[in-house]
Amino acid sequence: MYLDQAKKQEIFGQYGKSNTDTGSAESQIALFSYRISHLTEHLKKNRKDYTTARSLTQLVGKRRALLNYLYDRDVNRYRAIIKALGLRK
Repeated sequence: MYLDQAKKQEIFGQYGKSNTDTGSAESQIALFSYRISHLTEHLKKNRKDYTTARSLTQLVGKRRALLNYLYDRDVNRYRAIIKALGLRK
C-alpha cells in the first residue's frame, strides 16, 4: 500500500504541529498533495482509469477549498504551506 500509517505520521509530523495533528489545514493539504501526486503517476500509466481520474479531480477540489480557507484565515500560513509544498498560485 502506498500510504501506510508510518507515512501519514511522517507527513503530519513534517507539516502539522505533531505526529498526531491530523486536523490542521496544513497537514490535510500536505496529505492531499501526497495522494494527488500518487494518483497522477497512476493515471500516467493507466490513462483510461476514469474512476481514478474523478477521484483525482475531487481531491484537487478539496485541497483548493482548504487552501482558500487558509488564505482567508491567515495569509502567512497559506504562503508558508504553498512554499513548503511547491504549489503554484
